[in-house]
Amino acid sequence: MADSWVNSAKRVGSDLHLDLTGPGSRRAVLIRALREAVRDGRLAPGTRLPPYRSLAADLGLARNTVADAYAELVAEGWLIARQGSGTRVAPRAEPVRSPRAPKKAPTHPAPPAHDLRQGQPDAASFPRSAWLAAARRALNAAPNEAFGPADSRGRTELRRALAEYLTRARGVRTTPDRIVVCSGFAHALRLLFGGRVLRGPLAVESYGLAFHRSLLEAASVRTVPLSLDESGARTGELRSLKGVRAVLLTPAHQFPTGGPLHPERRVAAVDWARTCGGVILEDDYDGEFRYDREPVGAIQGLDPERVVYLGSVSKSLSPALRLGWMVLPEHLVGPVLTAKGEREAWASVADQLTLAEFIASGHYDRHIRRMRQRYRARRDRLVATLAARAPHVALTGIAAGLHAVLHLPPGTERAAVEAAARRSIALDGLAGFRHPAATMPARDGLVVGYATPPDHGYGPAVEALCRILPPVPRES
Repeated sequence: MADSWVNSAKRVGSDLHLDLTGPGSRRAVLIRALREAVRDGRLAPGTRLPPYRSLAADLGLARNTVADAYAELVAEGWLIARQGSGTRVAPRAEPVRSPRAPKKAPTHPAPPAHDLRQGQPDAASFPRSAWLAAARRALNAAPNEAFGPADSRGRTELRRALAEYLTRARGVRTTPDRIVVCSGFAHALRLLFGGRVLRGPLAVESYGLAFHRSLLEAASVRTVPLSLDESGARTGELRSLKGVRAVLLTPAHQFPTGGPLHPERRVAAVDWARTCGGVILEDDYDGEFRYDREPVGAIQGLDPERVVYLGSVSKSLSPALRLGWMVLPEHLVGPVLTAKGEREAWASVADQLTLAEFIASGHYDRHIRRMRQRYRARRDRLVATLAARAPHVALTGIAAGLHAVLHLPPGTERAAVEAAARRSIALDGLAGFRHPAATMPARDGLVVGYATPPDHGYGPAVEALCRILPPVPRES
């Protein structure tokens, strides 16, 4: 007998390849093939096998041959057979390791006892039911062409929904034809600089994600730091930076230090871009989450032809969705599409259609309002606990976003980070976000993400955080 495929999709949900070659009777060959499929994991524990009549028809064997093979494997303990539930792979049957395979599976780092890393939304709060309902509506309404090769601009439905939402909620001035869908902020940077749409050097804020700097360095883009203070980036420094024609800013909520960009500095950045023909890259990573007042509108609204507005659902919904967008000046749309290619290779069309429906139906607004309340409560709890337990540690920045910066006494950050590691608390020190070429004085601090822990674990996480904070400095 030759190799055979068991076409059992209607019965067990998958096809199964069986090697029916080798010496012996048909019964013996089938037993050996099924035993091997269990050993190597193709038939996982609990998998339901086709009824013996169906398997016999698929393989061209006599029914008694298959029935006897099943009975033999049940007797040996490879399979179990119960009335009403059919024949299944025994739960204790595990794949036998290859002689060349390692004796032990590779170990993975144990998750931290308390996860206070920045940049991660509350995964348990993902709106599963509403998202699933939106997916059903979107897919049912989608035209047939939506399931063919995808346009690199992104689905029209999503670009229309984004244009309406961003205009209403973030003060962005755009039309759908100015929006290009991408898989997130990092993808946008790769397209803009790796695709040679923009060229360096690039001015950046003195504190930001090292990952983004590494990505830019990989594209041979030199980054030049701008100083920061409580009013945000000192955009007045842009005029003195020779050769710089682009600047990356986080104006709504500076990352990670937490301040907004002062209105005068917003205007100064736009004036600089107009004067030198430059471009502002506006990273609006969490602009919707402002807790003490209405969110500040986007800089893009001041001059849509000089600002590239960048956003994603990584903080508002989930980084697992891999959906973002660029709102582009008209003269950059064509070059970005050229860099991206003729067909969409990154963002799932099904997810784009679902997000479009999720926004258009109002579920996105409702989700944002619900998460604002939740994150505000968590931030308030952090503030109250610090005031009671560690009043000498100041929480800096505005009431916004998914993280806060704890300002520490000079020289204490490293010890606090090490103490956190010993107690299995995952968080970041502020030093890791500092640009290597920054000239402004260094700050000691901890970047604490209050969105990540589950509800039942947030209180213990904050208590554990307080235990690793430095004590009150002694007076000299």
